[in-house]
Parts: sequence; structure tokens; C-alpha cells
Amino acid sequence: MTAVESRPAGSIAPAPGGETQSGPPVMARVKAFVALTKPRIIELLLTTTIPVMFLAAQGVPDLLLVLWTCVGGYLSAGGANALNMYIDRDIDALMARTAQRPLVTGLVSPREGLVFGLTLAVGSTLWFGLLVNWLSAALSLGALLFYVVVYTMLLKRRTAQNIVWGGIAGCMPVLIGWSSVTNEVSWAAVVLFLVIFFWTPPHYWPLSMKVKDDYARVGVPMLPVIASNRVVARQIVWYSWVMVAVSLALYPLGYVGWFYTAVALAAGGWWLWEAHALQSRAKAGATGTKLKEMRLFHWSITYVTILFAAVAIDPFLR
Repeated sequence: MTAVESRPAGSIAPAPGGETQSGPPVMARVKAFVALTKPRIIELLLTTTIPVMFLAAQGVPDLLLVLWTCVGGYLSAGGANALNMYIDRDIDALMARTAQRPLVTGLVSPREGLVFGLTLAVGSTLWFGLLVNWLSAALSLGALLFYVVVYTMLLKRRTAQNIVWGGIAGCMPVLIGWSSVTNEVSWAAVVLFLVIFFWTPPHYWPLSMKVKDDYARVGVPMLPVIASNRVVARQIVWYSWVMVAVSLALYPLGYVGWFYTAVALAAGGWWLWEAHALQSRAKAGATGTKLKEMRLFHWSITYVTILFAAVAIDPFLR
């Protein structure tokens, strides 16, 4: 922490030969600001937003509207992520997984990070309101505030339920995708919102199991930090079963047909297999590489991609 804080904002460490540079190259700065938005996370959010627009339109939505919604979603989520990094820069400097983030390395100063995040927050709200609709703008702003204030500032460092309730912010793109097309929120959107809600803990807890020493070092009470692997695996299985059950509710409600239902059953069945396998390894006392917790983490990303692809394809097969 001392080494990080002692460097002037915008400067970089001395070169191996003892020479210093006045500042990082322009492209390095650009990449640093892009990194503040956490592009890989936003890719996953757009994976849920776009298919819902197809379901809401029962076919191909206005492609310009899809573009406006995706850009607005990126700006909003990017602003939330930048503000998250601004708030968490103290613990990010102490965690191996986050030690190279721009606000830690000094490529971006705290003031710059704060202004950047607030600018994206305001800009994304206006973008949605003027180019999509004001309901989507309100949902987008609500998601940003929930992630920054409720999750990052209130829950993350205080309770093991942080990712459970904080995950609500990650569910909002589903509602935004639907409202962007219809200017309202339907039961189909609520069901898919709940799918992501119950998906988030068993998606993130396996990763938390792997890096729990990092979280323990900075005093963040992620569930794997305060509970045994057996307890965490049991919670993962419980949430997994509820998630799969909720994903199947779209069929009896009449929003999807045979294709989505078949995909949801197959993908959900494979998920449950992986979740129970993790639980079995945890019960047997497996640790380290033998626990193989990242199998479920990687599959969880594939699962949500497959499921929401089925959401987009299903209207064309009914």
C-alpha cells in the first residue's frame, strides 16, 4: 500500500535501468480507463440483455434499438464498475486478483476514476432516456445505484450474504432488455430476473472458494471465508435447484415453447450434475486442485450463455 500511495497520480514506476517516465503512454491510459469498466463482466450482462429483447419482440427487434440499448447498458455498467473500483481501491491493492487494477497501479488517479464513473452514470441515464425510454433509464440508474451503494458500500464488507443480495444489480439487464422493447415489465422478464438472481451465488461462490485467502486477508466475509467448503457446496446445490426450477417456469406461463424448454432441461441437468459433483468432493474433504471448484464457475458462464441463446431462438420455432 505504501508503494502504491507514494507514487504521484498518473506516474509509473521507475524503469529497470533507473530511468523514469513522465507518465504512461496515451494508449496505456486509454486501456486503463477501459479496464475500469470491466469489459468481460459487461459482456456477460449483454448476453442476457439482447436475447430478452428478441423474446419481448417475439422475433427480431429494431436493430437500432438493440444498439442503443447495448451502448447504454455498457455505459451504465461501466460507470458502476468504475465507481466500485474507486471505493474498493484500498482492498484491491492487497488482493492478488485485483492488484493490477488501474487505480492501484496509478495509471488512473482516484479523482479521475471517480469523475469517470460519475460521468458514465449520468451519461448512460440520459442516453437511455433520450434514445430508448425513461423506464429503461430508471431501471439502469437503479441497477447502478444498487451495485455501488447497496452492494459495494453497505453489503460487501459486512455480510456473507453480500453476493446474494448484491447480485440484484446483475439481474437488472434482463428487465432493461424487456422494457427497452415494450416500455413495460412483464412476468417473463421477472422470471428471467429470478433465474439470474438464483444463478449469481452458485456462479460466484466457486470463484470465491478459490480466492478465499485473498478475501480473508482484506476482511471481506464472502461465504467461503466464514464457512467450510461443505457448507458452501450445500448452499450452491440449493440455489442451483431453485435456479433450474425457475428457469422452467417460462413454459407453463406461455412465454416459450419446446425449444427453450428442452435446452433449459438439458443445460440445467448438466449444471445440477456439476453442482452435486462439487458437493461430493467437498464432503470427501477435497482441497486445492482436487476440489475442482472452477469447473462449476466456468460452466456457469456457458450455462447462462446457452440458456439465453435459447431465449432468443425460441420465438422463431414456435
